[in-house]
Amino acid sequence: MLRTKRRWFVALALIVIVVLSAIYLANVNIPILEPKGVIADKEFRLLVTVTVLMSIVALPVFGLLIYIVWKYNEKNHTKKKYSPDWESNKFIEGTWWAIPTILIVILSVITWNATYALNPYNPIASKNSTLNVQVIALDWKWLFIYPALKVATINKLMLPVNTPVHFYLTADAPMNSFWIPQLSGQIYAMPGMQTQLYILANQPGEYNGWSANISGIGFAGMMFKADVVSATQFKAWASRTVSSAPALSLARYNSLIQPSAYVKTRFFSNPATNIFSQTIDKYMVADYHGAVQ
Repeated sequence: MLRTKRRWFVALALIVIVVLSAIYLANVNIPILEPKGVIADKEFRLLVTVTVLMSIVALPVFGLLIYIVWKYNEKNHTKKKYSPDWESNKFIEGTWWAIPTILIVILSVITWNATYALNPYNPIASKNSTLNVQVIALDWKWLFIYPALKVATINKLMLPVNTPVHFYLTADAPMNSFWIPQLSGQIYAMPGMQTQLYILANQPGEYNGWSANISGIGFAGMMFKADVVSATQFKAWASRTVSSAPALSLARYNSLIQPSAYVKTRFFSNPATNIFSQTIDKYMVADYHGAVQ
């Protein structure tokens, strides 16, 4: 009688855990599980595929672990006979070696292909022209420069929907990592170097972006919003910014690089054309003193 009650209790506990997990997943926003861009969608599908394949081995192993612990626990030692005879069973031995080996080979092929297919430097084919954006990681904020539009922003990334975006990234601070989980994977931004990333957002909306690399005391506040809007709205925003925002001169840029956390969104017009390149170059010279000239 007691054993029956325990079994019902365990079954009920498992049901409650499954139901609560389903409710949690249905109501919480987990960005990587809700892709809104071409690259993020491919990464999500890859994540699901790999998880399912690994579960083929993981779930039976954990299931057998629970069963064996239950069957051969101390209270059952007088009722259950422990007489293993698998040591020389070639079929069973071959099975539990063959299945993981086959899965590892399959995962290796998938990973190899995905590594090249999801290379962040690969351009994205589209009927729309690619938008170039320069990204500079500062202490502790993000600067986005749109060279062709003559605008720049702090902690606000404006993007037109269904348009490929080509990011050029560097840092004027400790190494950082740029990441918009619903649109792409992360990529590092490093002083004295330039990295690249292509993304394409296929749904309008406001998405969270942040630093994925601990970079000091202001790291927690190094967040930004990525607003994906229609092409018409994007052009209107760029036009308003050019006509109304203050110019991003070299002097103003050198004041921006001073450490500050939880910085509010700011807009600029007519950014100096050499900010990005000089930010990279200044870490390549021996007499660097911290300012872009």
